[in-house]
Formats: sequence, structure tokens, C-alpha cells
Amino acid sequence: MTERYNLAKERITEIVTESKGLGIYGPFFESLSLYAKGLTEIYEDIKKNGPIGNKDVKELALRNEFLYGDIEKNYDNSYLNHDVCEKKFGECGNFLCVFYAEITGMIPYVFEQDIDEIVIRLELFLEVYSAVQNALADKEEVKSETLKEILYFYVFDYTEDESLKRIKKQLTLDNAYANKILSDYDLSDERTLYAFGEYVGKNELETFRAMSLLDEETIVKMSETFTEGFKRGFEVARKDMSKKKTVNLRYRLGFERVAAKAAKQFKEMGLESVIYRAGYDIFSRSGIFKAGYYGGLANPQFDEDHKEDMSLILDGQLVTRRTEGIKAAYEALKREASEWAGPACMEIFGEESFVPKDSAHAPRYKADKQDLIRDFRKRSSEITNEYIKREERSFAIIAWPIPAIGDFEKILPEIIKINTLDVEKYQKIQQTIIDTLDKADYIHVQGMNGNLTDLNVTLAVLNDPSKETSYENCLADVNIPLGEVFTSPVLKKTDGVLHVKEVFLNDLKFKNIKLDIKDGKIADYTCGNYEDEKKNRAFVEENLLFHYPTLPMGEAAIGTNTYAYAFAQKFDIFNKLPILIAEKMGPHFAFGDTCYSNEESVRVFNPDGKEMIAKENGEPYTYCHTDITIPYDELGLLEAVSFSGERVKILENGKFVLAGCEELNIPLNEL
Repeated sequence: MTERYNLAKERITEIVTESKGLGIYGPFFESLSLYAKGLTEIYEDIKKNGPIGNKDVKELALRNEFLYGDIEKNYDNSYLNHDVCEKKFGECGNFLCVFYAEITGMIPYVFEQDIDEIVIRLELFLEVYSAVQNALADKEEVKSETLKEILYFYVFDYTEDESLKRIKKQLTLDNAYANKILSDYDLSDERTLYAFGEYVGKNELETFRAMSLLDEETIVKMSETFTEGFKRGFEVARKDMSKKKTVNLRYRLGFERVAAKAAKQFKEMGLESVIYRAGYDIFSRSGIFKAGYYGGLANPQFDEDHKEDMSLILDGQLVTRRTEGIKAAYEALKREASEWAGPACMEIFGEESFVPKDSAHAPRYKADKQDLIRDFRKRSSEITNEYIKREERSFAIIAWPIPAIGDFEKILPEIIKINTLDVEKYQKIQQTIIDTLDKADYIHVQGMNGNLTDLNVTLAVLNDPSKETSYENCLADVNIPLGEVFTSPVLKKTDGVLHVKEVFLNDLKFKNIKLDIKDGKIADYTCGNYEDEKKNRAFVEENLLFHYPTLPMGEAAIGTNTYAYAFAQKFDIFNKLPILIAEKMGPHFAFGDTCYSNEESVRVFNPDGKEMIAKENGEPYTYCHTDITIPYDELGLLEAVSFSGERVKILENGKFVLAGCEELNIPLNEL
């Protein structure tokens, strides 16, 4: 590999000047070769001196700007922008843009000193360059079919190796790059941020500085809330954690002190924290929604535009090849998979909301490819669940603000309070709500203040109400903060309209999302993000339905965390809260799978001893689940309707009116 690396580097150095004779393609290859050459220089510097060496913050920031500056500051004119490349190169534009993006995918491997990954990308670049150079030398047009073939076989040839490498990083401590930084580097020195190779922007620096000012007690409280919640998830579900050896620790750069403390606490529980990097290349890229550890998004529009680059080449053979690669990887790592306890995720919030611009030429899964991508997601999820049994693992998820939210010094203590509310108190109040709902045939929900919701949701029938329940009493274990009761609804006769004026789903902003529901499934949909109705429907189809023609309602819940709602109102930050908190601030409905998918056979009991029996909706798995919350100030009525027609109001005009829930209104009354 070293020999191949040296040959590729030497050739790319020649292309810096040689490419100027390639007409309209010259500037593209000159820019790309300069960037690739710069990456090799950084690789060799890190090999000699380490990720930060003796460099000061200014030098490290300049290096970071070289790596990400084109995405951050020049994206509208960059070869990384599909629209720019299409304008310059026509049908070849999309492929050239993807090749450029794949070279940026070298960044993690430069820092991790993974020469194999660097070489295959340098050689990809040289293959593309040769194809263009040869076509022009023969006085022929550069054909998009030629570039497509190069991209196709690049993915086809390496997908098995990439699957094995990525899954191994998720399950084991082999090449645990981030772990070494957290254990060996000075977490009070902001130069440490630049050692990861991720984008370091204002938010990451300010967060790191803010965390460095917190006392040890606060750091312990932040991490312990999270790690203890993970452990409680096993206890509540009566799962055996003693058989597990690893846990995924996922976080956003800036929270190194909290992550390091969490890793220590997990170790005391007998779990090693596997901290792996979020997807970065065509094999693993997933838009702005990241799984793993990651830095800032230099430009979320870049991530949004490139999230479906694979659509340019996906076919049935490639789906089979990719799923076979995943299967082979898990088979090779089946012991490690069985010892994996699950993901422990720290989310962040407080950044400016992102509404993606409409890109005319960013690749998307059109109708002819949607069956393929659904098939791939289904098959890959089934393989994962075969080796990592959901009934044997758990998870935990929590969210923390960053300084960009404003009033950080006041908001952080409030969020800590929200994340550590009195479990016993909420358990009793939520049980009161559940006792009412367990007598109902359906719930009726109506909006107010411009919210057009008018929805009936059918509930499961209890065979033995003395021992069974249709709602789970959700407290502060896996899903932090506490504050909801939820069920899997019966789809038949679940009808009406669900509407929310503004909501964030999978980190994307939806304005006036409106879903027509018939027998528990989405029958029609729209939003108000764009003036063009076709674009609105396409946005919902892509980012909520995930290219399914419809999705069933998988969850119907009532959020009870009025403290969180009052906090959001007080600081006027509704538009910055993650769904993790927002879903607790009113009724919410999820579309896709139920909360119990792949573990319907696991018996679940509420603290009162009753068994939760509403765990299915009778639909095939879709492997997606997206919550949509109606905030209290848009909620006119939520009532339980019995089989005899008796109506019991639980919420009215944004407040709880059910006897026994009066305490939930205290934060609302104090606004």
C-alpha cells in the first residue's frame, strides 16, 4: 500500500500543472489535485508529528480551514455543489461532484493514518482523470456513462471491505481513534478539538470552552444522568446487561469532558465505550442526521445535497452486493455483536435552524430507484437485527444545549433540571392518565390557534383490564427526559387530519406540515416550506415517508413535561429544541414502526405491574419512526372516548384538566 500511495501521490503532483490543458475540465482537476496533494501532506505531517504536534491553535485552525473551507465558505461556487458541476459539465457534472466529495471523504483516514482508505480514493481520482484525459486526447466527448461505470465499480469492489471495517469500528475497540484522544489528550486544551479531523467551528470551540469552565460535580451529573438511564433501560425491560461488554458512545465535539466521564462510568458498569466516527463517504453518508461522533457541519447544505449520491448508481446487483457485505461482516463479528449493549447518544441543540435550499441537480432516489433503496434498508436492518437482537440490547438518548442557543449559563442548569425531574411524582401522574385511557375506545384530538388537527385514534382492546394496559408509563430511563405515556394505536378507524405549524423532524424544519390519515395510514400530505406545492410534497415524501408510498401510525403519545414547555416559552427557544424534548411537550404521533418493532415478544410491565399489550400495528416493518408533536399552545382538546360514548377530557385549551394531573399545570400557570 505504501508503494501504491507513493505512486499515486507522485502522479497527482504532476496533475496540478498538467491538468491545465484539459479545457473546461482543467480547473476542476487542478482544484481537486491541489486538494488531494494537500491531504497527503497533512497525512505525512501527522505520521511524523501526531495530529496536533507542537502546532498552536492558529496553525491548527488554518489546517481545518484548508480541509473544510470550500464547503463552509465557497459552497455556492464549489465543485462540491451539484448545481455548479451540472452547469459546467452537463450530464457529467453529478459524477464529477461525487468524485470530489469522495476525496473529502479521505479526511478521517488522513487523521487515523489509514493508508488503505487513502490509496483507494487517490486511485479513484487517477482513474477518473485518465478517463477524461483519454477521451479528450481522442477528441471525443467525456461520457457520463464512463464516469458512472467508474463510480459503480468503485462502490461494488470495495463495499465488502468497507462494510467489515465500519461494522468493526461500531462493535470493537480496534483502531478506537477517538477513545485514545479522550484518554490521552488534555481536555482543557482546545487544540485537542483539532486532533479528531472533524470540522471545528465557532459552536465547537464555544462549547469546549464552556465545558472547561464547569465544575466537576456538574460534569458528573450530566454524564451520570445519561449512563444511569442506560443501565435503567436494561433493568426496566428485565434484560441482562451482564452478558454485554461494549456500548456505543455517540456525541458531538465540544463535550469531551462529559464523554470521557461517561466512558469511565460505563467502564465501572463493565462496559467499554466504543466511540466511532459518523459516516463520511459514499458508503456511509447520511445527510445532516449523524450516527456516531462528529464535529460541526461546515455547511449542512453540503450534507443534504450529497445524502443520496448512491442513487446515481444503485441497482439490484449493487443492493445484493452491499447486503451480502453487511451479512459477511456480522458473521465475522457475531461474538462481538452479541456482546454489544446498544447506543448511548448525546445530542445537542441550540444551533440556527436549517431549512435546506432546493437543489435542482442534487441526486435523489426517483421512482425507479425507491423500491431498491427501501429493499436495501429493509434487508440491511434485518441482518443487523439477526446479529444484534433488540430484545437483548437497550439504548439511551439525552440532549444538551450549546452556547449558540444564547443565555447558555442560565439554560444549561434548566436542562439539567429537566433531565433529572422527580421520577416518582411523574410516575403517579402518568398512571392516572393511563387509567383513564385504558377505559377508552379511542382518543379525539383537536387543534386550536390555527392548528387544523382533528383526529381520532383507535386504542387496543384489553382482555383483562386488571392485568393489562394499552399505554406504557415512560420515565427517565432510555429516553431522557421523562414525561410521556405512549401506545401503538389500532390502525382501523384511526382517521382525520394531523397538522402542526412548525416542527423539526430528523433535524429538518417543516412548516405547516399536514397529514391526512385514513385507517391509520398517511393518505395525503403536504407542508409549507416552498411556494411550489410539488416541492412541498417531494420534501415530505423524502424526509418523512422516506420514499414509501405511505406509512402507518406507529405511536400515539401524550407528553406530560410541562416544565420543559414552560422553559421553552420562557427562553423563546421552541425552534431550537430537539424532538427528544419537544415530543414531551404535547401529544405526539409517530409514523413508521412501533416503539416495539423486532421485540414484540418481550414482555413489558408498567410500575403498577400491568403488562403492556399494545405493541403491534399489524404492518410490515419500514425501519423508520418519526415523531410529530402538537405543542400545548396549539392543542384545543384531547379526550378519551369510551365504548359507551362517554367523553373524559384529559387536556383542554393547552392545559391538563383530568383530575389528579393538576400539578402538571403549575409550570404553565407560572408563565
